[in-house]
Amino acid sequence: MSSADLSSAGIPPTHGEALTRTVADGSRAARVDAWAAAQGLAPSRSQVQRLIDDGLLTVNGKAVRPNHRLQPGDVVSVAVVRPAPLDIVAEDLPLDIVFEDAFLAVVNKPAGMVVHPAPGNWEGTLVHALLHHMQGLSGIGGRERPGIVHRLDRDTSGLLVVAKSDMAHSRLSAQLASRRMGRRYQALTVGVPRPAQGTVELAIGRDYKDRKRVSAYTNHARSAVTHYRTLEAFPRASGGVALVELKLETGRTHQIRVHLEHMGWPVLGDPVYGGRRRVFPPGLAVPRLMLHAARLTLIHPDSGEQMTFEAPLPEDFCTLLATLRAETAGAAP
Repeated sequence: MSSADLSSAGIPPTHGEALTRTVADGSRAARVDAWAAAQGLAPSRSQVQRLIDDGLLTVNGKAVRPNHRLQPGDVVSVAVVRPAPLDIVAEDLPLDIVFEDAFLAVVNKPAGMVVHPAPGNWEGTLVHALLHHMQGLSGIGGRERPGIVHRLDRDTSGLLVVAKSDMAHSRLSAQLASRRMGRRYQALTVGVPRPAQGTVELAIGRDYKDRKRVSAYTNHARSAVTHYRTLEAFPRASGGVALVELKLETGRTHQIRVHLEHMGWPVLGDPVYGGRRRVFPPGLAVPRLMLHAARLTLIHPDSGEQMTFEAPLPEDFCTLLATLRAETAGAAP
């Protein structure tokens, strides 16, 4: 949240530590907003632009415009605005903490839990649970998103990392932007992928007709790459279903869901992308969007150690898989 946001909400901002980056020798000229976002000085390019507008980001100690071109040796500084104490009330909600230390935590989010407060979801979010279970969450994401480095959709289960200091948040965000943070998902798809493995390269953004959807039909397309591999196929079960592993090279909003729908194999249980008749095969009880963040690899922001975490498929996913396997076995000649 910017200082302007804080002021309009009647919340006095306070400044945390300054974050700085120096443009390396030999670097090509780049816009400061794009470069700062890629360096993890803010979670997104739009947030960098807000920092510039508020005078919180400087180059060599001077205010600049978002399109300012950086040169080797330039020093970019961000004064982190930390909100006053949160008015979000911590809630004693169950939370599966896979790993935690002084710098970060990795949690296994259940399906059905929203990550952070937003209109329509002011209670019961992952943030409410985090505030109960741990102290010292970073403030870079603003007062509604303490510690949140990246998100999962409400009905997607699995792993995400939480930052417990501004330094950790900055470095983890930079890993995301530079594609050094590895994320693998498992999904059940309506239809069996052909070929069984491959790569989907399709630039996507907010749909120009429906802002609630993401698609290739957009005025602001951003490159998106998803690698997929079929782990198990059920060609005779409910018209064809597959268990697919997906590796993200980029991390756009709804990327997996849009890419799989584009290929003709939408995620099972997805009411938004693909149409209900294709997403809910006849006779198959689908509890939710069947997408799970199964594996997360990151570089520890303090020690530099590469760390990998895995979360097994949740019970509802396993139950549906058992049904598919039984249905396939029963249909075998």
